[in-house]
Amino acid sequence: MGISLEEVNGMYLDVLKEIGNIGAGNATSAIASMLGIRIDMNVPSVRLIEVSKLGMAVGKEDDTIVGIFLEVENDIEGSMMFLLDIPSARYLVNCLMMTNTPAEEPFGEMELSALKEIGNIIAGSYLSALASLTNLVIAPSVPYISVDMAASILSVPAIMFGQYGDNALLIQTEICAEVKINGYFILMPEQGSYETLLKSLGISQ
Repeated sequence: MGISLEEVNGMYLDVLKEIGNIGAGNATSAIASMLGIRIDMNVPSVRLIEVSKLGMAVGKEDDTIVGIFLEVENDIEGSMMFLLDIPSARYLVNCLMMTNTPAEEPFGEMELSALKEIGNIIAGSYLSALASLTNLVIAPSVPYISVDMAASILSVPAIMFGQYGDNALLIQTEICAEVKINGYFILMPEQGSYETLLKSLGISQ
């Protein structure tokens, strides 16, 4: 029988928290190098959350946010998403493109491409941390990006995640630069991938 996220034990969650810490650190270093700025990171918050409550966990459901969605492939399979509030996303794009566009200004095509690249680097940092600790081959697919209300962005992954369990792993990262950057990372492996992860981490059920 498969192992669901609801059955995960405390040790597994502790390991996932450590992966979240390492991944967030890797992501912070990658962003700092990419943008050429000095940034610091607060300790990430890592928790299991009901899929139906994801929208409320990242702010008001009618707030406009940026969502970058990827599929996870190879030794484990599943889905992942990185979310940013608009001021954070605008700050990162302005730094990368050396512009000073106001946060309320809509993103253009080049800016959306830049956000996808930033999201790709951040997601890759988390997956690299997971791969290093598990010795598994884990790769992200080409990312998809959407700028919409939180409820709308999270409705699609919520349906997909709901196929595998009622909960998802939510990692909240706060990066301190000239502007406080709030990012949310959501990971939901497919059912069979839990057993693969547990075995690779040396955790028995």
